[in-house]
Amino acid sequence: MDRDTEIRLLDEILGLRKAGSAFLDEDVTQSPVSRYTDTDRFAREQTALFRQRPVALAHVSELASDGDFLVRSLAGRPILLTRDREGEVHAFLNVCRHRGMELVPAETGCRHRFTCPYHAWTWDNRGNLIAVPHREQGFPDQEADAYALHRVAVEQRHGWIWVQIEGHMDLGQLVAPLADDFAWLDMDQLEVHAVDARDWACNWKILAEGGLEAYHFRVAHADTIAALFHDNLSTYECLGSHIRSVLARRSVDELVEMPRDDWHIRQHTNLLYTLMAGTIFLVQADHVVWLQVLPLSVDRTHVRLATLRPAGELTDKAQTYWDRNHALTVETLNEDFVIGEKIQAGFAMGANESLTFGRYEGALARFNEMVESALSDESVRMQAAE
Repeated sequence: MDRDTEIRLLDEILGLRKAGSAFLDEDVTQSPVSRYTDTDRFAREQTALFRQRPVALAHVSELASDGDFLVRSLAGRPILLTRDREGEVHAFLNVCRHRGMELVPAETGCRHRFTCPYHAWTWDNRGNLIAVPHREQGFPDQEADAYALHRVAVEQRHGWIWVQIEGHMDLGQLVAPLADDFAWLDMDQLEVHAVDARDWACNWKILAEGGLEAYHFRVAHADTIAALFHDNLSTYECLGSHIRSVLARRSVDELVEMPRDDWHIRQHTNLLYTLMAGTIFLVQADHVVWLQVLPLSVDRTHVRLATLRPAGELTDKAQTYWDRNHALTVETLNEDFVIGEKIQAGFAMGANESLTFGRYEGALARFNEMVESALSDESVRMQAAE
C-alpha cells in the first residue's frame, strides 16, 4: 500500500465518522439461499475457485529448510509440499504411483525421501522414483520417469506457497491488484506462531461473508472486541477479484488532532484482505492473522486460523503476549463461526428464500458477484471444450 492510499483510506473513515454515517452502497440486495445449499453449485465452486485458481496453501516459514515437508488438503485433493536442497519448492498429489496408497501420513516433518507404507516404493523430495523392492523380477521393463509423483503447479511469492490443482497457474495475474499491499506488508518476514484448525458445519461463503462488515461487531462480539471498534464503521474496495476492507478502531478519533505525517493505518484500523478464494488476511498493528477457509462439502468447511508474528526468537514475555493474542483471535472468530453454523441450520427451516444485505453490507454483495463471475467463466470454458 502506498502512502497516498493509506492517507486516502483514513480520510474516508474520518469523513464517515464526522458525518455519523456508515459506508453505504446504493441498494439493498438479496442473496438466494440456494447459493449456500445447492450441491451442484458447490461442485462448480470447487472446480472454478479452488482447483482452477491459485490458493495460498502454506506460509514460507512452515516450509523453511532443506528437507521440510507439509501435507495439506485442497478441494478434495491430498497435497504434499516439499523443499529440496536447492531451496526449490515442489507440490505433488500425496498418492503412491504404484497402487494409490497415501504416501505420507505425517502432517509435517523433515525428510529427503518418502517410502510408501504399503510396498516400500520410494521417492525423493523432487518426486523422482528412486527405489522399488524386487524391481528386476516384478517390473523388469519399468521406466522410473513414468512413475514420478504426480506434480501440482506451485509457486512461492510474497511469503506464501501457492498451489493450483488444475490448469495453467498465472499467479501474477491473480495477485497483481494486491502487489503493492503485499510488498508493504512484508509477510515473508513473518512466521507462524500458533494455529487453530477445525471443521465448521456451514457453507464456506457464510464464513467469508462474516468478516466483510462491522455491522455485527457491537452485538456478536460484545464480550470480546466490540469495545475496541466503532459501531458499523468500515469501508471496502474491490481490487480485481479480491476485497480490501478497513475496519475502524476507536483510536482512529485520535487522528483528528494529529499531523498527517503521523497517520498510520495499521495503528488505528484492522485491514481485511479477502482473496478469491479461500484465503483471508486480517492485518493488525503488529501481526497478521491468516485464515484458510477450505470447503469440504456444501455445508461443511475446514478453517485453519494462524497467527503470524515477526520472525525471531521470543522472550518469555513475548511468548505470553503472542499466546494471548492468538487466543483472543480464536475466541472472537469462533463467535462468528458458531453464528455461521446456526445460519446454515436455519436454511433447513424454510423461513428465508434469500438473505438480505443492507446498504452497509455491500461488500457481501460484491463478494458474491465475484463468485458468480468465476462460475460464469468456468461455464464458458466448459462450453468451449465441448
